[in-house]
Amino acid sequence: MQAPGLLETLAWLLAWAAGITALSIGLQRLARRAPFWVQLVIVVAATVGVFVAGVVNAFNAMAIAESDLWAVWIILAAAGAVAIAMSLVLGFRLSRSTSKLIVDAARIGRGEVLGGDLPPAARAAGSSELTALADELARTSRRLEESRAREAAIEAARRELVAWISHDLRTPLAAVRAMAEALEDGVATDASDYHRRMIAETDHMAVMVNDLLELSTLEAGTLTLRVEPLELYDLASDVMAELAPLAAQRGISLNGGESSGCRVVADARTASRALRNVVLNAIMYSVEGGTVTVGLGQGSAPDGSREALVWVQDTCRGIAEEDLPHLFAPGWRKSESRGRTVGHNGSGSLYAGAGVGLSVVAGIVQAHGGRVTVENRDGGCRFTLAFPVDGTGAG
Repeated sequence: MQAPGLLETLAWLLAWAAGITALSIGLQRLARRAPFWVQLVIVVAATVGVFVAGVVNAFNAMAIAESDLWAVWIILAAAGAVAIAMSLVLGFRLSRSTSKLIVDAARIGRGEVLGGDLPPAARAAGSSELTALADELARTSRRLEESRAREAAIEAARRELVAWISHDLRTPLAAVRAMAEALEDGVATDASDYHRRMIAETDHMAVMVNDLLELSTLEAGTLTLRVEPLELYDLASDVMAELAPLAAQRGISLNGGESSGCRVVADARTASRALRNVVLNAIMYSVEGGTVTVGLGQGSAPDGSREALVWVQDTCRGIAEEDLPHLFAPGWRKSESRGRTVGHNGSGSLYAGAGVGLSVVAGIVQAHGGRVTVENRDGGCRFTLAFPVDGTGAG
């Protein structure tokens, strides 16, 4: 074939290709909401059409006999039919796999697929992309299941916490009401003692309410820290001086270690509250006549950074190992008796916490970028509060 004839053939081929491409694009737009197999057939048919146009133009340019040209037409038609049939098979297969993935995605949304347990048919989706999509759906299912489990656990803890709070607030309220009625009826033998007890009960309720408010700010992430250089020894001394009368009333020996240069950058109010909660917890759960020791020191965090440590050792006879991970969960109690400690608040009634004191401790320390741990040691428990020395974790 001479150069002019070849150029003319190429020109006709490009013209046919442009027309067929424009037609296929128009059909694709019309069928954009049609099943995948329809769009695949359009693409294959367009490809076959361009190929047929090129072959026919080439044969016309080479002046092939008309009888031979009809044979070529028949062969091309058969090849085109086979190609379209194969595209239909592939398209139906992909459409079926996609439909299964859609059904599985809907099941995941309804929570019917647990732990990423997709059927084998969904995993063998017919292409690497769809198989990868099926695997991602399985991972999403597992994450959703874990999220639902966490949400259910949190909701259960909240309901339990509300129940405990209702119970714990009802006791001092009933005591205050009873004493107020006794004063009103004139049956109180010592009015000043009744007044002191009422004040103590209201202080007790105030502590519980403050714990709940502190916990709510910690969980909401709205706690504001006013950090400054602090000496942990001064912080521990103030807490021990505040709680010394309670320890003496229970016959608990409250001891403090010497300072070892434990200077940190922290918020004095919240850090003091965290330490107070831990020391108070140690006093209330130690056996009568026991010892509570507050110690200071320095150590290294898991990442190698320096941290200041304050630890509180009690004589509570220890805690079951399986219960240790739950101590800092809001509202958690081993049993109902766990909320009824053997100490008194000065009014004659038993201390009864809302089960959030240690949760507040963990939240405060973590807000400073530190960590809190607990372990059984020497016939009791040791709580360790670790604060970053440079205060970089404080927000």
